Amino acid sequence: MSESRNVRFSAVLHPHASLAPRGFAVLMLALATFSFVLGGLSIAVGFWPVIGFYGIDLVAVYVAFRVSYARARRYETVELTDALLTVEKVDARGRCRRFRLQPYWLRVELDEPPQHDSALVLSSHGRAMEIGEFLTPAEKLDFARTLRREIASLRTVPLQNVG
Repeated sequence: MSESRNVRFSAVLHPHASLAPRGFAVLMLALATFSFVLGGLSIAVGFWPVIGFYGIDLVAVYVAFRVSYARARRYETVELTDALLTVEKVDARGRCRRFRLQPYWLRVELDEPPQHDSALVLSSHGRAMEIGEFLTPAEKLDFARTLRREIASLRTVPLQNVG
């Protein structure tokens, strides 16, 4: 990923997973058991049409978790070198988009204090992009402060005479 030899900062950002696969299996087993027992009781007292709704609820929970797991496969990498800030965004299907920004003029923008809907935006030379959409406000703030500190240290280093 790096075009320069001196990596000053590197991070991989991942969304939080809702539940570990083992926990998901336990939850689905508990919900299926609960639905089966309540469905049996409903049939026993004459409410047989209700049994279908227990099945629909079970399928809805299963689909919601599968969608959540698929979205959790996405990630972003951020790498700062002396010459370039590179961001790679990998979606749930593995497709990668790469963005490169010149770090000397780079701005890291975030509301302080950040709210749940605050955007962490990197901008340089008229280009802007949001990163870490899935991070919590505290994580966004920590990341923004760390990246700002690294960019500031980059700007204080005198440029080497190339040539």
